[in-house]
Amino acid sequence: MAMVKKSITVTDQQDAWLKSQISAGHYGNESEVLRELIRERQLREQESKKEIEWIRARLIEGERSGFTDQTPAEILQEIKNGLGRDNIEIVEGS
Repeated sequence: MAMVKKSITVTDQQDAWLKSQISAGHYGNESEVLRELIRERQLREQESKKEIEWIRARLIEGERSGFTDQTPAEILQEIKNGLGRDNIEIVEGS
C-alpha cells in the first residue's frame, strides 16, 4: 500500500504519550502508533454503523408489529423478567 507523508502537530502531553508507547516497546515509531489509532477508529466507526443498522431494523420491526394491549405495568414486568434476552443477536466486528 502506498504511503503518504503527513506532518501533524500534537500537544506536549500527546507527544509524551506517543513516546511512552514507543519506549514501552508497544510500537517501533510514532507512525506505527498513529496508524494503529486510525485503524482502531475506522473499526469503531464500522461497528457503530452496524449497530445503528441493527437498531433501525429493530425499530422498523417494532413499528410493523403494531400496538399492544398490555398496560405499562405489564410491559415493565416483562422487561424485568428479561423478555427477549434469549433472542438478542450480538454483531461482532469483522
